[in-house]
Amino acid sequence: MATNAPSMDQVEMTSTRVEREAKPFINPYLGGILLGLVLFASFFFTGSGLGASGGLNRLLVVAQDAVAPEHVDNIPYLIDMAGGDRNPLDSWVVFMTIGTVLGGFVAGWRNNRLKFETVKGPQISKETRWMMAFIGGTAMGFGARMARGCTSGQALSGGAVLSVGSWAFMLAVFAGAYGLAFFVRKLWLEPSA
Repeated sequence: MATNAPSMDQVEMTSTRVEREAKPFINPYLGGILLGLVLFASFFFTGSGLGASGGLNRLLVVAQDAVAPEHVDNIPYLIDMAGGDRNPLDSWVVFMTIGTVLGGFVAGWRNNRLKFETVKGPQISKETRWMMAFIGGTAMGFGARMARGCTSGQALSGGAVLSVGSWAFMLAVFAGAYGLAFFVRKLWLEPSA
């Protein structure tokens, strides 16, 4: 009596995972044009430009308001976001930030670029790379709040409306990055022979 059970060869063939190749990144000029159109649409539909640090800041204020609401109600900077009965999540920038994260995830998944990795130079350990990333991210987050916006809000949105402060911010960001790169470049270079 014949059975319809698959043979061992068929089982092995179906259980083998087919590796998809990652799709190439978009042309940077086309990406820039598309980003400009998204920025224009953001101004047109919301009356505001793009930004990321504001949304992340509001997500942090949710936790702060849950732990120390009396503190939030006494700090003028925080009162505007979460003072009294205000909900810090009641802002378009929160939804834009969440959409950016989800959109990045979907794009990475769709283009086969999702993976756990630590990108680093040959002269640095993973632990040091993570520590440097944490320090740099903390400095950028603090700087974004001090500058009243991040590179998205200040450089893209502020620069698009020709804000002098935004242009000064971007020049300072580039100067600071180039200045710091001089000191940390050895972490990314191959050891000299």
